[in-house]
Amino acid sequence: MKFIYVFFSFLLLSCYQPERNCTNFKTGTFEFETLIGTEVVKTTFVRNDSLEIDFYRGKADTSSVRWLNDCEFIVKHVNPKNMAEKKALHMKILTTDGDQYLFEYNIVGETRKEKGTARKITE
Repeated sequence: MKFIYVFFSFLLLSCYQPERNCTNFKTGTFEFETLIGTEVVKTTFVRNDSLEIDFYRGKADTSSVRWLNDCEFIVKHVNPKNMAEKKALHMKILTTDGDQYLFEYNIVGETRKEKGTARKITE
């Protein structure tokens, strides 16, 4: 009898798919907060289909956006100022929930990945 409960529990859980409405996040204005040292910093960025403009600590920076599929894209600085900025980032939207999405990112060619959450504030 326990086997039947375990089987049905497994069946129900294996059918669950997290929400991934990635196309809702291809364009718009977004906010992203992260912890740097002991300080929480906020970045605002505006994205259209092929460009992203980041606003961080009073400065704007433009990056190109190349979509690999509906949920993954490559971001690369248009005018890099140093070697670190020449490296492209691979972004992958993992889940979406209303006006937010959870993503992971890494420098292209590197295995270390970080995660973050962005919130869409305008279309």
